[in-house]
Amino acid sequence: WMARGVHGLEGSHYRSPLVSRYASKEMAYNFSDRKKFTTWRKLWIYLAKAEKALGLPITDEQIQEMESHEKDIDFAMAAEEERKLRHDVMAHVHTFAHCCPTAAPIIHLGATSCYVGDNTDLIMLRDGFDILLPKLARVIDRLAKFAEKNANLPTLGFTHYQPAQLTTVGKRACLWLQDLTMDMRNLQRARDDLRFRGVKGTTGTQASFLQLFQGDHEKVEELDRLVTEMAAFKKSYLVTGQTYSRKVDIDCLSTLASLGATVHKICTDIRLLANLKEIEEPFEKEQIGSSAMPYKRNPMRAERCCSLARHLLALMSDPLQTAAVQWLERTLDDSANRRISLPESFLTADIILSTLQNITEGLVVYPKVIERHIRHELPFMATENIIMAMVKAGGNRQDCHEKIRVLSQEAAAVVKQEGGDNDLLARVQRDPYFAPILGQLDAILDPKTFIGRAPQQVTRFLSEEVHPLLEPYRAKMDVKIELEL
Repeated sequence: WMARGVHGLEGSHYRSPLVSRYASKEMAYNFSDRKKFTTWRKLWIYLAKAEKALGLPITDEQIQEMESHEKDIDFAMAAEEERKLRHDVMAHVHTFAHCCPTAAPIIHLGATSCYVGDNTDLIMLRDGFDILLPKLARVIDRLAKFAEKNANLPTLGFTHYQPAQLTTVGKRACLWLQDLTMDMRNLQRARDDLRFRGVKGTTGTQASFLQLFQGDHEKVEELDRLVTEMAAFKKSYLVTGQTYSRKVDIDCLSTLASLGATVHKICTDIRLLANLKEIEEPFEKEQIGSSAMPYKRNPMRAERCCSLARHLLALMSDPLQTAAVQWLERTLDDSANRRISLPESFLTADIILSTLQNITEGLVVYPKVIERHIRHELPFMATENIIMAMVKAGGNRQDCHEKIRVLSQEAAAVVKQEGGDNDLLARVQRDPYFAPILGQLDAILDPKTFIGRAPQQVTRFLSEEVHPLLEPYRAKMDVKIELEL
């Protein structure tokens, strides 16, 4: 209905592009109303089962009735109930009770709204991480293969975005990989640290359940344990207010924001290298780069990642401020904000990982362009090596330094003032002073002598840091991403 709009007019309602344009089906479903409200019903069933197991007068018939209507939610009735009651949880209690008349008296027994609200949020956060982690693993896997393939390919390094000592294309990719592996560990830790809110009552004291079980503390604790186990959590938070601590949301979203920073850096690097024509993201056969300039091959995917990564970074301020302003046991000014910030953070992270996987599966390297850029800068970088060779051949270090300084300044003037090529090497070859080492110049200027231990660092890093991290996800590595937009 929302997609068709009022009176059947197509597109008459705003829809978040996070869902309508970009997000995966599994992540969009994870934060959908259907997932949310069927989870509420599952939680009510868990509660009834646990209460029955501990002796409350709940029948098998009541539980079976609830289970038979777990998924057939009358959304129109629930919306009408909420309009009347101004309370979303009670609206769904009434809707569930309508189709479960026998079970109606025991639905939500002893619970508060946060029993379904907060516990469902924790389930969605956990399931959201379970969607993201294999996607991040696939990005790391694709980039690791790229790094290994290009471990020995020399390229100009850049500091201050000025040409610097050579590195290799594969070693640069390992800088990206190192940040991604940190994100992998952070996401896994945040996921594993999640606990269940469990059954804690209105202010976290479990008073209503203590009353239900006539003061039996052990049964109240067992109730909490049973429901936590049914929801597939290992532990519940031992203390809560009405809600679980909103610091948990900070912990989850901070790992996603950190991932956003990583992706923004990687994709900015790719955009800079695309400008140099050294590396390009995939470009489809019929893709259009510009409506006005048909020759252009814009790094659209990397730009999208940067754009959405900024949104992911900006969302981080929401849980920080929400946690800061929660008064005493709870205030409701967290609710509307969390309905936006939690899903949008996971949806955004989902999109940038899918897009980055598509990029890393099709990165194109242009070795000849890279080689030309190296030739343009390498003579300057080789000056120290030339001096050392001359000293070994019997020359004076200070005399040689001055000769090289003068020739370098002359070559730099040709490059900067005349727009010519770097002719320092030709000047060295013409100067009789350097005759003793002319036969060594090719070896001195071999780019592979300037990359240090970059190839060895790539091999060790992939072996010790990357491959072990990916091992739990090997069965999920074969999924390929085809971007619809």
